Amino acid sequence: MKLAMHTFLTLDGVMQGPGGVDEDPGNGFRHGGWMVPHADDDQVRITSTWFGQADEILLGRSTYDMMRGYWSRVTDPGNPIATALNTLPKHVVSTTLTDPTWPNTNVISSDVLAAVSALKDTPGRELQVHGSCQLARTLHDAGLVDEYRLLVFPIVLGSGKRLFADGASTSAYTLVDSETTRAGAVYQVLRPTSFGVGGFSVEDGKLAIRQPRPGWEARALVDPPAG
Repeated sequence: MKLAMHTFLTLDGVMQGPGGVDEDPGNGFRHGGWMVPHADDDQVRITSTWFGQADEILLGRSTYDMMRGYWSRVTDPGNPIATALNTLPKHVVSTTLTDPTWPNTNVISSDVLAAVSALKDTPGRELQVHGSCQLARTLHDAGLVDEYRLLVFPIVLGSGKRLFADGASTSAYTLVDSETTRAGAVYQVLRPTSFGVGGFSVEDGKLAIRQPRPGWEARALVDPPAG
């Protein structure tokens, strides 16, 4: 299965407590619910398509508890998010949870990276992670994320849990899909690619870029105006 990571972000990379005031007040976070004023039908459509591609769900303990408390009460059969979360196999990373009450839940209590790698090796479409900040960082640093699906909102909070912490593994991505919602959120689908560095130079009077990769030569970025 492909491991796909999904989250809502602010412009400064905060993913904490997007959906409610009391969703995640950890570390004194006071901005819970920051996404809600920017929610619209485009966002609902995008997130609904995510769950339509899932075969299994992987969550950290805090996100699992939050989702269980909310989505287990949504019984509308026409809601694709609730249907997926309430029926698909779920895996929660926790060293303290022993008797999960949300049906179809498996607890991963040790050797998280080995367990996730084994899940990825099983047949299926997608193993999806939603939110789950600490788990997301761990999987990123281990190179286990095959695709990021991010909704970035035009908000700066200045504090809160961020998707990529200081010291995160250096990575680069290819943008394979994007969309802007009517409320101004930017949706990005990103897949890992090789990381490289380069530099700007002047070649024959033109601004050029050099990238030290096989087959790359200096190329002009700005051509002089014709005539």
